[in-house]
Amino acid sequence: MSYPAARYFGEQGEVSATFRPADTPANIVSPKSRTHYLATHALTKGEFGLYRIDMDPRAPGPSTHFHRSISESFFVLSGTVSLYDGERWTKAKEGDFLYVPTGGLHAFKNDDDDPASMLLLFSPGAPREEYFEKIAEMTKRGGQELADFLLKHDSYFV
Repeated sequence: MSYPAARYFGEQGEVSATFRPADTPANIVSPKSRTHYLATHALTKGEFGLYRIDMDPRAPGPSTHFHRSISESFFVLSGTVSLYDGERWTKAKEGDFLYVPTGGLHAFKNDDDDPASMLLLFSPGAPREEYFEKIAEMTKRGGQELADFLLKHDSYFV
């Protein structure tokens, strides 16, 4: 295996890093969780998307689903997050990691009595922000509008 083809051809490098302080407010605040956009697909030019999800006790997550074009990885920062790997639920704790390749069934939730926090990584980067921002509203609407929204956002629930 080798490195990917070069994409930067300058001779001296450039000042282009982005810093996000830890106390930056969440981008999405919902009744049971907060989502922080750490590195969006736009920022990484489609390389990956990285998000921090802070969940209150007993916070539900998405039901079992898969993606056709992106992989998804989970890294537990604190608390206990229930992660589904397509076969079984695991009580993941701080430092635990789950990688779900493209097409892999998965789900997550916090069914514990304490808060939990995790990193969510999508690769390659996809415009997941609209999905995070509108999924609750679209689920309430249901019907064809929800079906179209899920298809647009590469989310196939089973």
